[in-house]
Amino acid sequence: MFHADPFLVAVVLLVAGVVGSIVPVLPGGLLSMAGVVYYWWAGGDVAPLAVGLLVVLGLSAIAVDWLGGAVSARVGGASLRTTLAAAVAGVALAVVLGPLGLVAGIFAVVFALEYRRHGEADRGARTAAYATAGILVSTVVQVLLTAAMLGVFLVAA
Repeated sequence: MFHADPFLVAVVLLVAGVVGSIVPVLPGGLLSMAGVVYYWWAGGDVAPLAVGLLVVLGLSAIAVDWLGGAVSARVGGASLRTTLAAAVAGVALAVVLGPLGLVAGIFAVVFALEYRRHGEADRGARTAAYATAGILVSTVVQVLLTAAMLGVFLVAA
């Protein structure tokens, strides 16, 4: 049976979490949290307070990942139907075209559906811009959270 050093496994998962925060469809926060919990579970020497802080950071990254785009689209005035359609299109295009597909897909779907809904190009473009900015900002926040997890783990472990 293969036995890896728990610290090394945790660091690999935490680094994968940072990368996963940038790459669509990879759950960055979940990978980072898995690294911390695995290390703790394997008997790694890390303070319970540090584990708790790292789990909270991981859950925050997951929440930002799942809700960031939807919240920004809603703030920009998109309907719930538009938000859901944009999320589906963004994920589908991300699989095919990567991050550019995610951003372009969300912008295009929000613009098209909101233009159809209101008949105003300016309003559709503004709403699409909010949704797109939300995706980009949520990615930056996820990277910061997962990178902080990696840094705190390296100091605490």
